[in-house]
Amino acid sequence: MTLPATSQLGWLLEQLLSRTPRARHALLLSSDGLKICHTPELSVDKADQLAAIAAGIQSLSHGASVEFGDGRYGVRQSMTEFYGGILFIVEAGLGAHIAVVAAEDADAGLVGHNMRELVEQLGEHLSAAPRSSFS
Repeated sequence: MTLPATSQLGWLLEQLLSRTPRARHALLLSSDGLKICHTPELSVDKADQLAAIAAGIQSLSHGASVEFGDGRYGVRQSMTEFYGGILFIVEAGLGAHIAVVAAEDADAGLVGHNMRELVEQLGEHLSAAPRSSFS
């Protein structure tokens, strides 16, 4: 895994929330559902749960891109709107994603824009290699 210090990443996630009105939680995760770091408002258990949910959504979205996309097999952003909030997920480097939970009245364009800005800011520092199997 090629990542800056977890505390620095946590600080960057907190900055994302401070720049994004109505955003509640932010999480950096690997594509296989392991949380890398999260904002302090999320408990450890809730962060683990959100990481698993976000990885599952991204996996399903990738399947949709394979079957119905233009052949590039990629997911730029996933957005799930539910009663009381919206979950946004963006790819953040090879094998990494950022998830943000926002209030249902959050500005979706601004949330997505700020998430993409963070991804660009971090560049290739956000890459998480897949877990190897223990044989």
